[in-house]
Amino acid sequence: MTGDYIRPIDAAELTGLSLAALAQLRYRHQGPRFYKPTSHRVYYKRAEVIAWLETGIQTATSALA
Repeated sequence: MTGDYIRPIDAAELTGLSLAALAQLRYRHQGPRFYKPTSHRVYYKRAEVIAWLETGIQTATSALA
């Protein structure tokens, strides 16, 4: 797959999360938005993964997300 869409392995590398962690985020309706064109395929848009990461910007360790 090319272009803006990336596989979960690529999203995991981009976020620093494991594949299992991304799967749990999908299950919990959290994490970056994903696309599921078939029952066995999951894709993310690179820009949306980056935007999701940027929503977690903190200025101090005590700040709530």
